[in-house]
Amino acid sequence: MKRFFSAAAILFFAVNTHAQLQRRYKDIVFKEVTIDQDLSYAIGKDKKAHLFDLYTPHDDNIKKRPLIIWMHGGGFLFGSKDAKGIKLWSNTFAQRGYVCAAINYSMSKKSPIFGFSTSDLQKSAYYAVLDLKQAIAYFKSNADKYGIDTNKIILGGNSAGGIMALQTAYTNNEQLAEQVGITKSDADAHPTEFIKIAAVVNFWGGIFDLHWLKNTKVPIVSVYGSTDGIINPDHKNSSIYGALAIQRKADELKIPNAAKVFEGYSHELEKHFNPIFSADKDTRERWEQAGQFAADFLYEQLLIEKPKTVKTGTTLDYRTMGLGVESKTSKKKKMPLVTPKSKTMVADTGGTSLDYKTMWNGTEVAQPARKKNK
Repeated sequence: MKRFFSAAAILFFAVNTHAQLQRRYKDIVFKEVTIDQDLSYAIGKDKKAHLFDLYTPHDDNIKKRPLIIWMHGGGFLFGSKDAKGIKLWSNTFAQRGYVCAAINYSMSKKSPIFGFSTSDLQKSAYYAVLDLKQAIAYFKSNADKYGIDTNKIILGGNSAGGIMALQTAYTNNEQLAEQVGITKSDADAHPTEFIKIAAVVNFWGGIFDLHWLKNTKVPIVSVYGSTDGIINPDHKNSSIYGALAIQRKADELKIPNAAKVFEGYSHELEKHFNPIFSADKDTRERWEQAGQFAADFLYEQLLIEKPKTVKTGTTLDYRTMGLGVESKTSKKKKMPLVTPKSKTMVADTGGTSLDYKTMWNGTEVAQPARKKNK
């Protein structure tokens, strides 16, 4: 009988400890996700380009939560919010406690069959960024409705979606319009304003001008494949700066950043990138790893409770300092434990040059979303 109670006590302790170790926004804490499909972020418009799917933790009672706006890849020519990677990250981050919005945005009318130049890609990115800024304004206006903390709006995307996130966070309409050759008369009414963003999740995307990183101090987390031939990790024979070049500049400017490289893998973290075939099980596992790496970074940068400075005059018991507990003579204020931050460094492994004619690659096969995902 004593053995039975001992085993039960151990099991209870293990389960309880596991539950306590689960951290919202870092770990998967919700089993189910509620998905509201085909909503529109463009007031008075029903265009497919402005639709979004909203992913929220099911039966969550938190009223203000970080929002991640996810943008799909496809070189501004193909793709949608139904891309497999976007659905995976939207689901798993909602399971961590985030609100996630997977959005559509304007596509280029150019055909890759007849050539898609650097200029075409950059101009398409400009108009896609305008759509994203419209989506950001919409979510700020509807923050109470969706339970969003407007101080923690995060932009995330893969390939073209990563390009959109970086351009939106680090430049304004005037600078971007000048870069892509669009006249000022075509820019919107507030071309010099910078959008306030909490962080960027850049999955194998890039930025058009590395010097734009000086404009703000938005934290960046990047993931990429070392042999990516679509968006070069560095800046070799291309007009876009990849994740490796971004990391070096961010370090120089003391911008919080982290990068994870998958050695021997190409665009979309595939061994041999092919936009025609759907991602296999191994590729999806790498996407999940990319998501967890980003979640860890965001948790430490934006969401972990920071240690409070001890006021002069309090008495600390140094025997318990490692536990964050003050002595009886000190003020009764708990000192939360914080794991020291570490910077992820990656080697310059190079890669193949960027071919803008293949930037449209990365199209995913659309999959219908369910109301609740387990």
